[in-house]
Formats: sequence, C-alpha cells, structure tokens
Amino acid sequence: MVEYLLDLSGIGRKRMTLKWVSAAEGKRFAEYVDQFTNETKALGPFDPSRYALELAACERALDSPRLRWLMGMEIQITEKENVFHEKIDDVQYGRLLEKASRSEYEKALISEALNDGPLSVREIAFKTGLPVYSASSRLGELEQHHQAELREYQGTVPLFANSASGAA
Repeated sequence: MVEYLLDLSGIGRKRMTLKWVSAAEGKRFAEYVDQFTNETKALGPFDPSRYALELAACERALDSPRLRWLMGMEIQITEKENVFHEKIDDVQYGRLLEKASRSEYEKALISEALNDGPLSVREIAFKTGLPVYSASSRLGELEQHHQAELREYQGTVPLFANSASGAA
C-alpha cells in the first residue's frame, strides 16, 4: 500500500524498500543497504520540499481508519470469510486496497491543500493536480464526513476549508 501511495504521489515506489533481516544476518543487511543506496543514487536527488503536499497526504492516508482497517483485516478477508460467509482472493483484495488507497490519498491531498485557507474547487484541483471532477467528488466526501465545509463565497464562487470539527 505504501508503494502504491508513493506511486500515486509521483515520488515513486523505488525510493523505499522493506527487507526482513535478522540480527544474525549482518552481511545480508549490508548487501541490502548497498543495493538500495545504488538504486536511489540512480534515481537522483530527492527534494522533500518539492513533495511536501504529497508526503503529508501519504502520511494522512496511511493514518486513515479505512486503510488501517483494511490492512488489519487482510487475513480475515482473504483466507477466512466475512460475516456473509464470503471471502475474496488476493487479486480482488489488491484491487480493493488500491481503490481505497487512491480515494483516501485524494481526500488527504485535498485536506492538506485546504490547510492554507479557503479554496475553490478549481484552485483545489490546480494545487493538487487532480482533475476538477475528482476534486469536487472527493471534496463532497470530505463534506459528508464533516472534514471540510463551505466557508464563504468569492462573488459566485464557493470557497471551501477544512472543518474545525473534522480537521486532523
């Protein structure tokens, strides 16, 4: 899921790795470090300030109850069964997780953009890089969960902000 979020953000999954190594495997650990160092050097320098909005959105998405629940229920969903005596295969679970990750990332991206003050839907779309329709749809979801609200109008253009009660 983290790799998928890093791809969505434009940072890329190759800037992160996870390897399981025991304390007794010092040589193997050193090889992994060398390999990862070479791979990241080949990618070039990373400027975290250029991706501040995206990194904050990734962090917020990873902390969302929806994604945490899905990750915690993987074995139950794929190997056992749900309350309706159904289970899904790993491929279906992966698609479900990607769909939920995209949704949570886009909502987190909008929430982070709104931290700078009230914005119109077009301004949100521009700032986040989301299509206007997606920004509008995700903003509607945030409003339904009291995480964003219509704050004011600039002429006839509605401006939205993070909700005081739903801001994280």
